[in-house]
Amino acid sequence: MDVQPLSPFGVRVTDLQVGPLRQAVGDRLAQLLGTHGVLVVSGQHEVDDTAFVGFLASFGELTFTQGETPVHGFPDLNVVSNVGRTTPPRSSFHVDTSYVRRPPAYTALRAVQVPEQGGQTIFSDQYTAFDTLSPMLREMLQDRTIRHVVTGVEPGPGEEREADHPVLREHPLTGRTSLYLDAPGRCASISGLPQDESDALVAELLAHSTREDNLYRHAWSPGDVVMWDNGCVLHRADHDGVVGDRVMHRGMSLGYAGR
Repeated sequence: MDVQPLSPFGVRVTDLQVGPLRQAVGDRLAQLLGTHGVLVVSGQHEVDDTAFVGFLASFGELTFTQGETPVHGFPDLNVVSNVGRTTPPRSSFHVDTSYVRRPPAYTALRAVQVPEQGGQTIFSDQYTAFDTLSPMLREMLQDRTIRHVVTGVEPGPGEEREADHPVLREHPLTGRTSLYLDAPGRCASISGLPQDESDALVAELLAHSTREDNLYRHAWSPGDVVMWDNGCVLHRADHDGVVGDRVMHRGMSLGYAGR
């Protein structure tokens, strides 16, 4: 594999075929993801959903967000699309399925149809977000948790709807600390703070995390597969000014365990 850095973070990997991976290759990619946050694999024009599922499964057990629209014949994948909509989808910076006790470590998107214009996916580096916090904020956030709650989808009976996670989260593979947040509506409260202070602090931390100099904007090309580590990045889709159909297939892996 040839690994090329992206700016301001992330890597592009060439000489890699998306599909089931040997253990050593999967381990190396997991370390790259834990270190750099985002992995771009280009030129995967012949990759289908069978190969995509095999690729995801190389990183651990697959998981699915109940309430999403599954891909026909592939119940572990869901469709992300603007096709048939009269208004553009909405997306704010978030981390996937954080309302469960063990959120997915990894999310990946396979470009099925790329629009003529627009439709970038934007990522923020949550390691840098932590590293650039003021000493006062770091001390105040130490040992605090955020209660993450489900929004936008309806879990099935008996499925998890909320979970507490550290605001300052140590990555299980790299040992580095990231600022672990979600969209404001999903961050119900920060432990030990009144509701108004909690809401204001979540907004402040998100604004800090998503400054322009801390963003990688991925402009999609046909054949792209992009994977990211939910433990150290936030992401959102930019639906402004999209011209044409944008169709992605998404999959998630619990990851981390056993690596």
